[in-house]
Amino acid sequence: MLPAAIFQRDYFPSIMAGHPRKLVTSLALCCGLLFAMEDSWAFRCGNRLVKEGMHESEVIALCGEPDSVRHLGFVLRPIFINRPYGTPGHHSTAHVYSGFHQELAVKEMLFNFGPHKLMRVVRFEGGRLTSIDTAGYGYREKSR
Repeated sequence: MLPAAIFQRDYFPSIMAGHPRKLVTSLALCCGLLFAMEDSWAFRCGNRLVKEGMHESEVIALCGEPDSVRHLGFVLRPIFINRPYGTPGHHSTAHVYSGFHQELAVKEMLFNFGPHKLMRVVRFEGGRLTSIDTAGYGYREKSR
């Protein structure tokens, strides 16, 4: 919870003293920076969108073969099941921990889209895309 003093005029005298545009601009800039700091959850391969949750084979079909593949090992993830709950006639479900875990293979792939576009590092757990990161600008393949 924010203190009430933040919303008083004298707390930010240079921003709020008769300059509502400065306040709006400052708030918009702060919000934009917050969104820019988040990890990306999707990117484009050509005109198709690749997003988290897609299967490994779908990503390769859209983007082509990756430039490098790293097998990082395995990770244990809990298994959740959906159970109905509530009063009869209402179709509500609860996401309940089953008490079991599954071991998923972790794989990381690097896609190079050329020197004028960002490279993408995608991570798969159990064949499903779980994270997307950028790795700087790509490079041109050397011809032999």
